[in-house]
Parts: sequence; C-alpha cells; structure tokens
Amino acid sequence: MHVDPNLPLAGIAIAIGLVAIWANPERLINRIFFTASVHVAIWIWALHLTIVGQNGFFWLHVTDAVGAAFPFHLWLVKEAMAEEGSFGKILWRGSVWFAATLCLMAVVFTPWFIPPNSSGAHRLYGPGYYFYMFGIVFSTLLLLRGTLLQARHQVGVRRAELQIFLVGGCGALVMTVGVMALKTFFRVAPWFTELRMLGVMAFYGCTVVAITTHRVFNARQLLVLAVQNILLIGIVTGEIWILDGLIKYILSPYPAIFVATGIALWSASLLHKWLDQRLQFYPEGARTRAAAFELAQSGLPVDRLIQECLGILKGWGKSDHAMLLHGNQGAWRGEQSDADDSAAIEILRGLSWATPERLSRDRSTADHRLLSRFLTGRRLGIAVVVQGPTLSVFAGVAASASRRPYTYPQVNQLLELVTIFEGAVERASLSAKAQHSEQLATVGLLGASLAHEIRNPLVSIKTFVQLLPTRHGDPVFREKFFRLMSTEVDRIDRLTEQLLELASPHAYLAQMVELHAVLKASGELIGPKAADKRVEIQWDLRAEPDQAFTDPSALKQVLLNLCFNAIQAMEVQSADRWIRISTRRTDRTVQMLVADSGPGIPLEMHARLFQPFQSTKSTGFGLGLAICRDILTGLGGDIQADPPVAGHGATFRVTFPCQPSSS
Repeated sequence: MHVDPNLPLAGIAIAIGLVAIWANPERLINRIFFTASVHVAIWIWALHLTIVGQNGFFWLHVTDAVGAAFPFHLWLVKEAMAEEGSFGKILWRGSVWFAATLCLMAVVFTPWFIPPNSSGAHRLYGPGYYFYMFGIVFSTLLLLRGTLLQARHQVGVRRAELQIFLVGGCGALVMTVGVMALKTFFRVAPWFTELRMLGVMAFYGCTVVAITTHRVFNARQLLVLAVQNILLIGIVTGEIWILDGLIKYILSPYPAIFVATGIALWSASLLHKWLDQRLQFYPEGARTRAAAFELAQSGLPVDRLIQECLGILKGWGKSDHAMLLHGNQGAWRGEQSDADDSAAIEILRGLSWATPERLSRDRSTADHRLLSRFLTGRRLGIAVVVQGPTLSVFAGVAASASRRPYTYPQVNQLLELVTIFEGAVERASLSAKAQHSEQLATVGLLGASLAHEIRNPLVSIKTFVQLLPTRHGDPVFREKFFRLMSTEVDRIDRLTEQLLELASPHAYLAQMVELHAVLKASGELIGPKAADKRVEIQWDLRAEPDQAFTDPSALKQVLLNLCFNAIQAMEVQSADRWIRISTRRTDRTVQMLVADSGPGIPLEMHARLFQPFQSTKSTGFGLGLAICRDILTGLGGDIQADPPVAGHGATFRVTFPCQPSSS
C-alpha cells in the first residue's frame, strides 16, 4: 500500500520551525524561520488535500497561491540575515515584493490560470499560469542575485549565513520551480513529485539548522558533507545490488543479501575514511595535529611547552594572538592569567566551547553575556576548555586575518588539539614534581654526610675561638686564625650553596659551561657520602676542550643520581669499591662516563632501565634514571647504559652537545 509522505513532511517542517524558535526566540532570524516553517507546512498540507481531497481542483489553486509567497518569505529571511533591524522595517523595505506576491496569488484564482475544463488526462494551462511561472522564476532570479551581491559585501558570520542560504534556501526554491516547469511540459511519474518534496525538505531543513543552531557551518562544508554522503550512499547501494546479484548464484536469497550487506558495510567504513581524506574541510588540520603530537612527545618543561603550544595555536588559527591556561578548581595559571577571567572560564567549562557566533545564536543569559564580554575583551574568536583527570586546559585563539568565523569542524579540531596539549602539560607538570621530589631525596642522602663535613671546620673554628682570649697577643696565632676562619667559612658557604641550589626547583636552561669545573664542584658533594661508605672516587677527565652546551644544575643532578645509585648498589660489597668518572670528546659531543665496581645491571632490567618505577633497590620509587633521561632530552643530551657484562659493574654514558641545536 502506498503511503502519502506529505503529512509526515508537514510535521517535520513544523518541528524544524519549533527547534529554530526554541533555540533563541529573541533572535529575529529564528522567528522568521519559524513562520517560514509554518508556511512550508501549509503548502505541503494543501498539496496533500489536492491529492486526496474531494475538491482537488480548488486545493490545487490554494497550493499554488501559497507557493507564490515563497520568494517573498525567503527574501525576508535574507534581509534579516544581511542587516539589523526590526521586522516592521524589513517588511516596509519589501513592500514591492509584497505587492508582487499578492498579484501572483490573485492570478492563481482567475480562470486564466488553469481553465475549469482542464483534467488530468487532458491538461490545459491559461496565460495566467505562464505569467505565474514567469513571476516565480523572475522572483527567484532576483533573490539569487540579491543574495550574491549582499554576500560579497558582508564579512564574518553574516557572509557565511548568506552563502548557506544561497545554497540551501534558494536551492530548495530552484528545485520547486524546476519540477513545476517539468510538470508543465512533460508527464512525470508520481514518485518524481515525492522525490521533489524530500529534496525541498532536505535543502530547507539543513539551511534552518545551519543558520539557527549554535553550530556554525559554511556553504563549502555543507556541500562537502552532502557530496560525501551522497557518494557513500550511492556507492554502497550499488555495491549491495551487484553483490546480491552475484552471490545469489552461490547461496539462497536470504543468506545472499546478508553476506552482500556485510561486505558492503565493511567496504563503507574504508570508503568513508578515504572520502574523509579526499574531501577534508581543512587540509592543514592533519599537519597541525602531527605537530601537536610531536610536541607532546618532546618532554619539554611546562613553561617552554606552553610557549610552543601557543605557536601551534596561532598557526592553526592563522592569527596573531592566542591564550593557553592550565589549572583546576578555579585557579588558572599562564602568561596572561587574570583573576577576573576565572568566572568566565568556569562558565565556559560547562559549555566546553564558545565562539561569539554561538553566543549570539543562543538564548541571552547573564552567563552568556559575561562570557561574550570576556571573548571581546581578550580578542578571542574561539575558546575551549578540556578537562583531564587532574588538570584542565583553557585555550583561546583570536579571529583569523580573513575575519571568517570559526566553524563547528574547526571547533572539533581545536578540541582535539587542546586534548593533546592537556595530556602533554599534565605529563610535564607531573615530571616537574617528580624531578623536585628526586632532588629532595638526593638532598636527604647528602644531609648526614655534609653535616659531618661541615662539623669539622666548625670544630676547628670553635677551638681557635676558645684559645683566642689567651693568645690574642700572638701575631702568628692571629694570622693563622683569620686565614683558617676565612677558608673554613668559605668551604661551609660553598657546600650549603650547592645544597640549596640542588634542592631548589627550576626550569633547566642550556648554556655553554666548562664541564670539568662543574664535575669537580659536584665531587665536593659526592665525596663525603662516598667516604662514609668507603667508596673511592676516581677521575679521568680527558675531554679537551671540555665546553658543553647544557645546564650546570642539570649536570649536577644527573651526576649525583648516578653516583648515589652506584654507592647504594655497592653497600653489600665488602671490598673493591670505586666509581670512575671520565670524559671523552667526539666531533660534536662531549661524553661523560660513570662506571662502578658494583654488581652491575640485571639483564632483565636493562631494556626498561629508564622507564619510571623500575628499581632493584628496596627503597625509592625507581624514578631517578627516568628523570635523568627527561632532563637530558629536554637539553638536547642523552643517557645510555652499556649492555650488562657478567662480573663487571654498570657503566652509564651521558652525552652533551657541544653547541646549540640548529633547529
């Protein structure tokens, strides 16, 4: 039994109008789209009565009269998009259109439109019908021309909306007029008319959704989506038909259609990926995503990571301004962080993303107005918030130089980029905390040994102070006293300064340093601990010249970590305890080797030695070597462990660049 699709289509038209008015009843364009949806529903209902009603001839006239008002109604939509103003002012500017529409509607009810003796078998059209057709075609051409001219003189979201209207609204009108012309001169099948109705509703529905909802699209994107889906449906449908016909020679009809559908769905997923690559909205999106992934794996500290992320955001948006903040629970940190921005960002957290165009389309609320002022004050064309397990990241990008609004596919791209950044910032923050914890643990190991080292000069000073009252007149004693005081106090000061420098958290910054001087200074910190454990420190510094491009504090941290690991590994060893620190020069690097006489690295541990939480000790978290690698990687260096050899201790090779990287 054939089911007339007109009634469901009329209901869909009303539903589209209700969605538009519900989205923002205060916006004029949404109200006009609601009236246009009611207009479409009335036209479809009249067409339905023409087919099934008892007085079909009368309802045919009503249908054509209602259709005559479509160009004028679409002109109202265009004017509401192109210019600000009240409905009354727009209606007054369209008085000529209104008068012309009334004339066309009046012609429909005259005998000159369709003579009374016309029938389905023998169609007759009067001169009024051709005048009506000419008026509809002429009005459509005027509407298309006006939309094109106004779109050229508009910028931003209004230009995008007019282009969508040109493709969608005017496309639906052109399809309607074209079918009417075909029916005038040719006899067409009923299904062709039904297909026309479906096409009109598709054009109209997409236009309303694209212009009234908070998701902004442009005409190119809608065309790409339409082409992609039409190609996908057409190819898959044809594939099922061909496969079903071939498989029927092997299987019975029901299994054949099942197998054909399965194969077609599998190929549809592959075809969809291929079409996405060929018809992608923004080809530069893949390059930006690749750059974000590469940055996330760089291991940079948080401050440098934020700067690099800002550069990627500016390049992605083709703009000169971007913001990137990170934090949680209302506390946001970043270069441009402002306490007054926290309230707006917390509102944005609930929306996930915002653009000025979205806020202008949504219902006006106090929160939306505050967020709109924030975007305007910060010169942002788009802003997003991504929430991670322990960290949230806010990102904002200024409008591009072209002043085109950011569309919904771009919103999804930015959300994906910021998700990558969120993971990178969270890892960098955790790595910084772990590095600081490892520094404090190293300071704890040094504490007891340095206390003994500092106590010796203090005892000497105390002894001289006790003798000073009785030997103050002896010039030799005074000279020796002052010399010892100066030497011992300088030694204590130097040890405490190095200890505080090691304990203080800081961002490592590479510079040209004399490697041997830094190693000797670090040896003063290692020596007391090594002496306490009866471990001999051997030096073999042969690098000449010894200039390296690294951070002195990072070098101390790495050396202390390796030496203390070696000392702890040799605690159960009764004799032959030594650590050898040597340097070698290559063409472009300086290499530091730290070898020991300990039990060596277990073979099963060697492959995962620099991974976090890998340790053979009963104490500690196994983060030291992983942090050393992170520190050196961020400074352009590297650390490797020689393969285990039975009966030999461990050997670590630390490589430093001799000059800054050219990249």
